[in-house]
Amino acid sequence: MSSLTSARAAVSEWVDRVALSAPARLTLITFGAVIFLFAGLLSLPIATASGERAPFMDALFTATSAVCVTGLTTVDTGVYWSSWGLAIIAAGIKIGGLGIMTLASLVGLAVSRRLGLTTRLLAAGEARASGMGDLRTLLRTVVIVSFSIEIAIALVLFPRFLTLDYGLGRSAGYSVFYGISAFNNAGFSPDPAGLYPFADDAWILAPLAIGVFIGALGFPVYLNLIRGWRRPRSWSLHTKLTLIMVSALAFLSAALLAIFEWSNPLTLGDNSTQSTTLHLLFQSVNQRSGGFSAIDISNASEQSWLLSDVLMFIGGGSGSTAGGIRVTTLAVLLLAIWAEARGRRDMEAFGKRVGTEVLRGAVAITVISLSIVITGTGVFMAQTGIPLDRSLFEVVSAFATCGLSTGITGSLPDDAKMTLTILMYVGRVGSLTIAAALALNKQRRVIRYPSERPLIG
Repeated sequence: MSSLTSARAAVSEWVDRVALSAPARLTLITFGAVIFLFAGLLSLPIATASGERAPFMDALFTATSAVCVTGLTTVDTGVYWSSWGLAIIAAGIKIGGLGIMTLASLVGLAVSRRLGLTTRLLAAGEARASGMGDLRTLLRTVVIVSFSIEIAIALVLFPRFLTLDYGLGRSAGYSVFYGISAFNNAGFSPDPAGLYPFADDAWILAPLAIGVFIGALGFPVYLNLIRGWRRPRSWSLHTKLTLIMVSALAFLSAALLAIFEWSNPLTLGDNSTQSTTLHLLFQSVNQRSGGFSAIDISNASEQSWLLSDVLMFIGGGSGSTAGGIRVTTLAVLLLAIWAEARGRRDMEAFGKRVGTEVLRGAVAITVISLSIVITGTGVFMAQTGIPLDRSLFEVVSAFATCGLSTGITGSLPDDAKMTLTILMYVGRVGSLTIAAALALNKQRRVIRYPSERPLIG
């Protein structure tokens, strides 16, 4: 008994030491462990509809896609996996959407009614809490908002599936699955044909789009809106920038999609004006992060693919279930460009000044993410021989954890599947988290060199 206690104490001491010295590394290890756990569960015969074991590469890919809330699949989700398999995928999406460290904090609160310093730091980084004092309230907000939206979506979809003769059990299961998948921006569909049979069904597409939109805002925004919903002027700069950027990008996406696809008979060209409008609104929300699609992306124009590449790379709000470099990162870069064009020393918005350290972070995130996408695309093309346009689309979709595809994922060789698996993992844990985990230490310099401004441009 004493040896068991000593072993537990040793493990606990090791975890605390790793967490305090390098929280980013603990995040990487935890996410990786959860992915392999779900890959093991999906490898069980009970998880497949045929009752046979799924190939480990397909199980690992699907588990990574679920935990990293991506939505890319190598097999048809609604056909290949059993009800148990779908339940495992839904659980992976839920855990990945909440964030492993956030979930660990919630468990800690429920058990001990208090949080240690290490757990607070990890959860604050995962949920993007503005301060340590906000963490407990933020975690409560995470639980309330996520479960409330998912339940609301399920309640709206349930009667619709009943009218489609899905049966009571299947209707309930699909409604819950779609609710989890939508809010967490996962893009998984339990229907064998995906959302294509519901292409003109606003009863199904509208709640999914709303769930994706809300899920992509971010938990800090929810907290800010709940606290000051009657006083918009009191909203934080982060909330204002997120709402503006998300709305502007949705409008821009819908407008450009209308230009690119309005006359394409393989996507929107043969639809009525009402149906086309519904599609544009639905796709404009899902192009950045949701991953759902009611049109065949493989038949879209190359201009639409390029638009999707850009929007997926941008992603959703910081601290949200979406991926990408995040809309506030883009907002900071645009503020820097505007300040430089106006000859101003500071970046300003809504009567607030944005510090240069925020700009350095935005530049670092963007450059690291671009480097990963470029490298990943080159490796992917070498592995598959697929042209640049489709390869870039697939790589960006994986790294930005969006899940849209031009239809090539299922036919990829195992090495290419592994490349996308790694990209999904890297995209979920974050570029800066990877960089921080690889850094050996942080140096605090006492001496600062004299400044000099090199020529640029």
